[in-house]
Amino acid sequence: MTISGVSLQTALPWLLSISATVGIALLRVGLVFVIGYIAIRFARLGLQQLERVMLLTSDAKDQQSGTAHKRAATLTGILRTIALTAIWAIVIIESLQVVGLDIAPILAGAGILGLAVGFGAQNLVRDLISGFFIILEDQIRLGDVAVINGTGGQVETITFRTISLRDFSGVVHVFPNGGINTLSNMSKDWSAFVLDMGVAYKEDTDRVVAVMQAVGEELRHDEELGSLMIEPIEVVGVENFADSAVTIRARIKTQPLEQWKVGREYRRRLKKAFDAQGIEIPFPHQTLCMGEASPPFKVEVVAGLGLQKV
Repeated sequence: MTISGVSLQTALPWLLSISATVGIALLRVGLVFVIGYIAIRFARLGLQQLERVMLLTSDAKDQQSGTAHKRAATLTGILRTIALTAIWAIVIIESLQVVGLDIAPILAGAGILGLAVGFGAQNLVRDLISGFFIILEDQIRLGDVAVINGTGGQVETITFRTISLRDFSGVVHVFPNGGINTLSNMSKDWSAFVLDMGVAYKEDTDRVVAVMQAVGEELRHDEELGSLMIEPIEVVGVENFADSAVTIRARIKTQPLEQWKVGREYRRRLKKAFDAQGIEIPFPHQTLCMGEASPPFKVEVVAGLGLQKV
């Protein structure tokens, strides 16, 4: 039998060969997609387990406030996106290779494109990677008071690219995560009020320490501020011999962000206690001396005329 000048006996083997080749290629592509689907399922299960572990290892306060869940969901979401993108890229490349397409030009083009994007967005990539690890390691949280690169303020926003602080004057400072060299968190887990108190050299330091300790204990039993203090006051002792004072150091551990409130009240009470006990807080004095070429003025009081130079 002949169709359009082509013998059916000649075309049949060719059709069977093409059908077999297409069938085998489709079977291989289907197998690649099945393996990719299984890999995606395992990746999702692994990330869910990672999220549970992160929630279990976080502190109770973060769990109650929901901060731990948000942090874990954010990190696992980023990892999930990366994992799915990588798996689908491998599946597509393997499928094209199974079909018989030459993927070398595609990989070369993708490499050149990735290199160009990498050079143009290297700072952005650095910021994203740094932000990922800042959030992963829980170095800083919203509401914390921190000092970044020498600038202090309260943390207002944390993203994978930037961290913003608002200082006491209301100025907002924005820092790219990749440009953060030093980060000091002043309110992580607990805070501390540190006081270097100067007293006159004539004062008995043991007596001064006792008064500071007593004021701290009085503050600890205060109805409003006592609950903000984690531990009793710690008076370290003599810290330094300054030019005009003996410096005695003390520290009060407080709840996060409460060190300034407790510290202001402690200073107020300590000043009153020092005044009551007659303990001198030195302050600078300045004495003006005149040379021989310019002797001091002589002054006498004349009745009805006030002060008059003679």
